[in-house]
Amino acid sequence: MSAPDAAGRPAADPADGDKPVKTPAAAALRAVIRDIPDFPQAGVVFKDITPLMADPLSLRLAVRGLAEYAQPLRPDCVIAAEARGFLLGPALALELEAGFVLARKPGKLPYETVSAEYLLEYGSDQLELHSDAIGHGARVLVHDDLLATGGTAAALCELVEQLGGQVVGCGFLIELAFLKGRERLAPHQTHALLSYET
Repeated sequence: MSAPDAAGRPAADPADGDKPVKTPAAAALRAVIRDIPDFPQAGVVFKDITPLMADPLSLRLAVRGLAEYAQPLRPDCVIAAEARGFLLGPALALELEAGFVLARKPGKLPYETVSAEYLLEYGSDQLELHSDAIGHGARVLVHDDLLATGGTAAALCELVEQLGGQVVGCGFLIELAFLKGRERLAPHQTHALLSYET
């Protein structure tokens, strides 16, 4: 695995796409993510990234770390789902000189759409995408701030493939590894800057 560069940015080796990056910069990002116990319900420890978003250095480290993983994949666009995927997704797309594609809940997009359903803990939900958002053969990076059970990311992969795009990888800021979302995304290459085992 590569060492951080002179600017202290996390480096990623595409051959290690299934491993979180362990660098001083990654440690700095972990330090600014706040644990909120029992939110949104008892027994859940919520990973609050708002302190990271509010700090310019941490925000830059996060975007650059995600981009350094994705650059060798040569994505034409980044796709993310509302709402938290929209936090880092557009900045990541800019860093990659790629487009950004919005996946939204039903009824939010004004043009003709395609949809994919995914399971939640208690029920299901849907995401929609404009039918012309991804060109046939386009190389697409699936992004979200958090990989938990993998349902949202799997739905994004399905939407990309419905439109004839190619999922070149799935990139996340945080992975809750104990929820095994990575297994749900197989065989797609999956990468997270930070992984939490418990």
